Amino acid sequence: MAGVAVFGGGSLGGEADDLLRRMAGVVAHRGPDAEAFHRSGPVGLGFVRLSLVDPVGGGQPLSTDDGSLVLIANGEIYNHRELAAGLPQGTRLRTGSDCEVLLHLYRRDGLNFLDRVRGMFSLILWDRDRNRLVFARDRFGIKPLFYHRDDQRIVFSSEIKALFQDAATPRRIDWAGALSDQLMTGAMVFDDSAPRTWYEEIELAPAGCIVTFDLGSGETHTHRYWDFPDFDGASTGSETDLIRSYGETLAASVEECGMADVEIGLFLSGGIDSAAVGALSSVKPRSFTALNGSTFGNADAEYGHRIAGWLGLRNDQILFDTSAVPGVEEWKQFLWLLETPLAGPESFYKYEMYRYVGAHAPEIKAMLLGGGADEFNGGYSMSFAGGGDWSDFVANVNRMGIRSDQQRRPDLGAWWDQSDLPLVRPSALREAAGGDRRDPYEMLYRWKYRDVQQYNCWHEDRSAAGNGIEARVPFLDHRLVELIAAVPEQLRPSLIWDKQILRRAMVGVLPEEAIARPKIPFFYGDGVQHTYRTFTRMLAQQGDRLLDEALSGPGARQYLDADNIRATLRGLEQDPTAGHVEFLLRVVNLGLMEQLTADLPGPLAQATKAPVPASVRVTDWDAQAEEIEAAVLRRPPVDFEDVLALDDSVMLLHSPDDTTTWFVIVNGTVEFVVDETDTPEWLGLLRALDGVRSLDKVLETLGHPRETVEPLIADALELGILTSASEVQ
Repeated sequence: MAGVAVFGGGSLGGEADDLLRRMAGVVAHRGPDAEAFHRSGPVGLGFVRLSLVDPVGGGQPLSTDDGSLVLIANGEIYNHRELAAGLPQGTRLRTGSDCEVLLHLYRRDGLNFLDRVRGMFSLILWDRDRNRLVFARDRFGIKPLFYHRDDQRIVFSSEIKALFQDAATPRRIDWAGALSDQLMTGAMVFDDSAPRTWYEEIELAPAGCIVTFDLGSGETHTHRYWDFPDFDGASTGSETDLIRSYGETLAASVEECGMADVEIGLFLSGGIDSAAVGALSSVKPRSFTALNGSTFGNADAEYGHRIAGWLGLRNDQILFDTSAVPGVEEWKQFLWLLETPLAGPESFYKYEMYRYVGAHAPEIKAMLLGGGADEFNGGYSMSFAGGGDWSDFVANVNRMGIRSDQQRRPDLGAWWDQSDLPLVRPSALREAAGGDRRDPYEMLYRWKYRDVQQYNCWHEDRSAAGNGIEARVPFLDHRLVELIAAVPEQLRPSLIWDKQILRRAMVGVLPEEAIARPKIPFFYGDGVQHTYRTFTRMLAQQGDRLLDEALSGPGARQYLDADNIRATLRGLEQDPTAGHVEFLLRVVNLGLMEQLTADLPGPLAQATKAPVPASVRVTDWDAQAEEIEAAVLRRPPVDFEDVLALDDSVMLLHSPDDTTTWFVIVNGTVEFVVDETDTPEWLGLLRALDGVRSLDKVLETLGHPRETVEPLIADALELGILTSASEVQ
């Protein structure tokens, strides 16, 4: 979607046609099936269509018979048939589009027209008789809508980059705001502020709201049609009732998200969220799983394969081997698509999966996801508990509330730094800080509500739309979140802890092994070093070219410490596990965005793309395990005639009281722990390497066959723990 409108009672000039076409061209990747325009008086609209419902007759813009209301909408109205059935008798729908009903709801109900609508959408409605422009978005902000306005006009679009086709729209990164954003810093504090656009003077229509612009006076009003619920535990239902209601509501949401006149797929991880969506879907979607070093190491890919087998779904294992590194231009193109410094490994792999689907299953136009389940169903409760139980989770959430207030009032907050038993009540700090007086448990969910908008929905929308596919998220259904909010406090330990309400609702729907499998983040856990190594290499390639470009702009020179950024990258090259490469990537992304915005790239729909990922055909994971590992883990070859030694930065130490547990110290920091009882061959080899004998000679002395230690040697060489004597010379 794209458009422009003028304030003050005038009409658009002829130059608006060219602007609309250029804006539509910039977002053409979102709608490869059709392009259409509408210009009337002060308003011009452009629309590019991805056809999912009524592909033949459901084109946009949509209008009423008399032309007084004109609508363009991005997304789907899941309950459109139910809503249409409730329209006044004699109402005639001219198309089969799921969005046309919105025109008639608005005509009947005014600004209350979205109260009963279920779906994911952003919309622009031109009300000619009231000379009013109407923006609206769904309750979770799944579909985007950005705009820039001044006293004379307003430009708007589904993506920020289209706004820059208007010469009057500023192109400045909001450096101060971005660098202080909680998602950028990772600070463990609650943040339920409005999502950022990352650019100065670019605004995002708020989720769950209707924003109206009077094109005569320029006045703007915001009407909130849905409020994020108070987590007051108001339900009087029993534990059994809540589990049943949750299961029924989730099943209904999955069924609604399956609404389409085209094929639908499923991104299937090894966790319960996407497994539940696949099990409840009546369309039996073709499933797709990411197979990379991390998902191989943490068994997420393996369980994706197994769950697909249990559910009778075809499963494609999309391969990202550990030698594959995104190129410089490839990353910049991806970043320009996403328009966020939070672009990282997770979103990149998702984008590549969508590219695979577009190339190998072009009939699929919508993708079911398991996103949103963790944020609102207790998915992070165990990690927040730090290895403890529900009481530890609650205590740590309360500490986060205090930390949030300390950030606002560090003078008074210092009382919590002086003693394990603070002498001042948290309520006094909260009142003095002027923060939200809500319970910290509720603030946790409001914080996650912001995360969903700022990160999850943002990158899922762009990575899918960038490939002409629509992402659908059954867990982001307001009925489910309202049900979770109503769980009484005394039932939270049995229902919210580790997503038990979802797990128990899936009894009899999924195998027990799928229900009980613990939460595994997308690329963290065992094997994460492979992902960190990939993106460290990306930043370091071509002589740090991405860093050079990112640090060259005026904002980057003002805000970023170039020497420390380069030193951080050098440290990550030595040990990719020493810190999260994503933090470095975020500031580099900001600098790259500054450069891309200054010199606008051409339309993404016309850009040359990197090769599409391949897949590994898996029929029996156990039987093919070695083959799969070889395809994924592209380790450097080990020369057994070479002479190896510990790097000068590495020491092996153990406690005098425990000679079976050894610590690998890198640059003075404990990086690895080696247990002699678990890996005696590996510890023996590390201790025996002397920089004199060849590797084969050392193994011969120890009596260890090559295959027992070869993968570990390859990893140690890549991490810089071991050094070849030939390299030293």
